[in-house]
Amino acid sequence: MITLSTISDLRQQIGLWRSSGERIALVPTMGNLHAGHLTLVRRAREQADRVIVTIFVNPMQFGAGEDFDSYPRTMEQDTAALSAEGADLLFAPSVTQVYGNNREQHTQVEVPGISDILCGASRPGHFVGVATVVCKLFNMVQPDLALFGNKDFQQLMVIRLMVKDLCLPIEIIGVPTVREDDGLALSSRNGYLTAEERQQAPELRRIMLETASAIQSGERDYAKLEKKATQELEKAGFSPDYYSIRSAVDLSDPGDEACDLVVLAAAYLGKARLIDNIQAHSPSG
Repeated sequence: MITLSTISDLRQQIGLWRSSGERIALVPTMGNLHAGHLTLVRRAREQADRVIVTIFVNPMQFGAGEDFDSYPRTMEQDTAALSAEGADLLFAPSVTQVYGNNREQHTQVEVPGISDILCGASRPGHFVGVATVVCKLFNMVQPDLALFGNKDFQQLMVIRLMVKDLCLPIEIIGVPTVREDDGLALSSRNGYLTAEERQQAPELRRIMLETASAIQSGERDYAKLEKKATQELEKAGFSPDYYSIRSAVDLSDPGDEACDLVVLAAAYLGKARLIDNIQAHSPSG
């Protein structure tokens, strides 16, 4: 596996592959890789001749007081794992390489509306940081396809809209969430959980499954379901950030006719902010 850190070297290598007509897949990450990330790499290998993985802890998507400085960085282990999975190239640029020397005045990419709700309401500017860095990585690599996990449902929708609106010729593939045996969605931030909190964490998934089951049984009082689930989370030791039932098409508030829905939640458990989602079909739509 090739490891590069500059845009010029990256483009030179990609140019060689392009000249041979090879199909290129991109898997953007912030490192501290787990089985969910490696699943993306395996899926990419199935659909492309070359797989490029990026590791970049993006300062633009961290707000004041968030964990940018303490975010786990495990480059040696990540490199070994990617090599074992057969990734062709690891691109690990510095902040200066990505943003230059004046990040505060850097051009930004915004996907309005959808970026301001749910996680965007709790973390102002977060999705501007996500859209900006993903757009830059797309321009650096110019992949044929890019893969993202469905766990970050809102992020995936933001990226899909950005690609559509900017007419980027990139296929965006969402990959199902990878979970522990007890249902907890894999996340780099799970490492913040204490042993006791790790035992509590699957309650988030259990409560969300109850909500999805109620929706699929015909319950349409979504506000009542959200309130009940929020109270259950609090009883289970969580500090809910949001718990919301939305249209799975555009994350709007569902009307009586909506049938394709998604339950989304974010909740703190100790230092860890856990997010998850479950899609549900309402027979009343």
